[in-house]
Amino acid sequence: MLVKDKMQLWEVVLCAWYNLSTCKMTIALMESPSSPFLFCRPPKLHVLRSVFPSLSFLSIPEMSGCGDELCYKLQCLRNTESWSSPSLSSLEPRTSCVAVLLFAGAVELSAGSCAFEDSTCGYESDDTFLPWILNEEGHYISVDTSWGTQGEKAVLTSPELHSEEWSCIRLIYQIATASETSFDPTRLNLYLRLQGESFDHLLWSAKEPSDSWLIASLDLRNTTKKYKIVLEGVLGQDNSASIAVFEIKITSGYCIECDFEENHLCGFMNQWNPNVNWFVGGGNIRNSQSIFPRDHTLNSELGHYMYVDSIYVKHFQEVAQLVSPKTTTPMSGCLSFYYQLQQESSIVFTLYMRDINGFYEEIWKRDSTMNTDWSLAEVDFDAPYPMEVIFEVAFNSAKGGYVALDDISFSPDYCSNQTGFSFNPAEASCNFEEDLCNFYQDHKDGPGWSRVKVKPNAYRTGDHTTGLGYYLLANTKFTSQPGYIGRLYGPSLPGNLQYCLRFYYAVYGFFKMSDTLAVYIFEENHVVQEKIWSVLESPKGVWTQAEITFKKPMPCKVVFLSWCKSFWDCGLVALDDISVSLGSCQTTEMWSSFPGECTFEKDECAFTQERRNRSSWHRRRGQTPTSYTGPKGDHTTGVGYYMYIEASNMIYGQKARLTSRSLRGISGKQCLTFFYHMHGAGTGLLNVYVKKEGDSEETLLWRRRGEQSITWLRGLIEYECDKYHKIIIEAVRGVSIRSDIAIDDILFQAGPCNEMGEITQHSSGDSDDLNEIEY
Repeated sequence: MLVKDKMQLWEVVLCAWYNLSTCKMTIALMESPSSPFLFCRPPKLHVLRSVFPSLSFLSIPEMSGCGDELCYKLQCLRNTESWSSPSLSSLEPRTSCVAVLLFAGAVELSAGSCAFEDSTCGYESDDTFLPWILNEEGHYISVDTSWGTQGEKAVLTSPELHSEEWSCIRLIYQIATASETSFDPTRLNLYLRLQGESFDHLLWSAKEPSDSWLIASLDLRNTTKKYKIVLEGVLGQDNSASIAVFEIKITSGYCIECDFEENHLCGFMNQWNPNVNWFVGGGNIRNSQSIFPRDHTLNSELGHYMYVDSIYVKHFQEVAQLVSPKTTTPMSGCLSFYYQLQQESSIVFTLYMRDINGFYEEIWKRDSTMNTDWSLAEVDFDAPYPMEVIFEVAFNSAKGGYVALDDISFSPDYCSNQTGFSFNPAEASCNFEEDLCNFYQDHKDGPGWSRVKVKPNAYRTGDHTTGLGYYLLANTKFTSQPGYIGRLYGPSLPGNLQYCLRFYYAVYGFFKMSDTLAVYIFEENHVVQEKIWSVLESPKGVWTQAEITFKKPMPCKVVFLSWCKSFWDCGLVALDDISVSLGSCQTTEMWSSFPGECTFEKDECAFTQERRNRSSWHRRRGQTPTSYTGPKGDHTTGVGYYMYIEASNMIYGQKARLTSRSLRGISGKQCLTFFYHMHGAGTGLLNVYVKKEGDSEETLLWRRRGEQSITWLRGLIEYECDKYHKIIIEAVRGVSIRSDIAIDDILFQAGPCNEMGEITQHSSGDSDDLNEIEY
């Protein structure tokens, strides 16, 4: 059930005290004592119980540390005069203790923002999909299983927006399901639709169900293009599921910034501790033995800040943590904040960064200074991958004192004169098409690695990048001594950063593959090299992807090492498409994925088929059933999925068609990239068509006929279409069962194809130099 079924809402007008012409306050009361949703932040219970005696079920842990990002702030405005069991329907504004939720009408919402009070603020539900329903009584918009079934979705699109400044999107939402776990869960996705692009960029996705409203904070980088926000609710396999959006708010600035004046606290969360926690202070609250200051933002008793007090400390080194929303795009610059620290015994106030793997890095610390006024702290801040900022206070006794925090801000300019971390992923990556890039060898080891190219043929695998280009080959068969070693050194990488190393390798001719290729980290200040990866077992002759996440405190280099242990067991080791990026491989995969990309690893993406039977396209991993045709593995990782036709289930000339979803037309050129595999003596045709909306005929964009190569080859198609259209990929069965055709790694991109000049057509793999290697 949604939150509206668990609470009742009453509205009262309270204007005189705040001296505003129009304002509205909402008092919300939970009916279910088992789900503490509201009223979990106030530091004093008697304030609530004096107003609402029925709240006797609330306990201190529920109120002070629930950790919900949407716990609403309680403010005691004038005095502690209590209301004696008032009727909720007869509440009147007075200078007494009330629950402050929001002001409506006092501040005009920015473009793209909406509280869904009585309208959708220009947001429109796409009629192609399920409808989003505006619940005017509950002030939210929702979609649920009463309107659709598993796999169906509802799409909500904002009006056209434009902002050349960095912005923050805050989304207050809830996903409610009958079961906590599901193989195919209900999801809420948020996309960015840029003007002039056919595909939407996924910014955020959530699937965890909850009993209350949650808040998501998403940084939106500055762009000169106009854009739209797209919300997509996808129903899972739950019999009863619902998705609701309470509010969307777009503001200029960074999501990590906060003055704590709004009820959502900018997505900052208190990390629950039984004894010490961060609370909202200000608003004329007197709730502690400590004497708290005016806030820094307004320099007023009505302003708000966060504070942590030692009066409930029971153990040595009690710790309270305030956690920021996670950064969602790379950012670097100066993080600043104001704080007050009053102590009678030792207090340690520390600022950490924490990555998605839970690793902490200390970036600022105070443990001895007492501040009687607000003090400014500034620290250089680098978040090249998703990070949280944690404000941590450690107390040694109940008389330790307090720490107050206010006005967290961020600037893209560093506090100091530094220019930031000097790392360019392009300088540490290489596909070896032109040269060795910034990689080099120590030729004292022997012949080492050679840059080679294989002409397309039916017997030897080409490179991974295009199937027609260059890669590195260590041919240990040429060595005259056992124990051959070939070392390839990468460029120097700055220390104290987390890296994701990806590369593709293929192994031929070895009886035992173990350690035929290994990766070491060479720290420049140490002689010792640390092995972080080595080959165990992999398909022979198949380009296989490896991913390694590592972090070293000092500058280091990646070293690729190939070797054979004995003269009788030596072979070939191939290496291609090395890339180094910041962050863990899990994170960079999410950030680097393209909006119009399909690798078929999870499903068939947005592609559909008119019919599904034995003669249609099939999703498969590994080798195809028929020998001497089809790939041995996919192009994405070597061990993943691809789409193919099984010729043994078809007759000569029979067709299988894979159709994309409807694509938005744009002015200018578009580039379609994909990889195809056409190996087998009887191979037929592979065609790519475009069908424009309103046209009865399809237009042929690209064609290959007959056997092309034993390797995956890259296809590039440049086309123009200014109206909605679909792309159709058609495979035609050839003259024999050895005519399997496969496709993988489809990518749509705006703009012309950068490498169109490299495209050449190969009608057959038959030639005089089938096994020739160019060095």
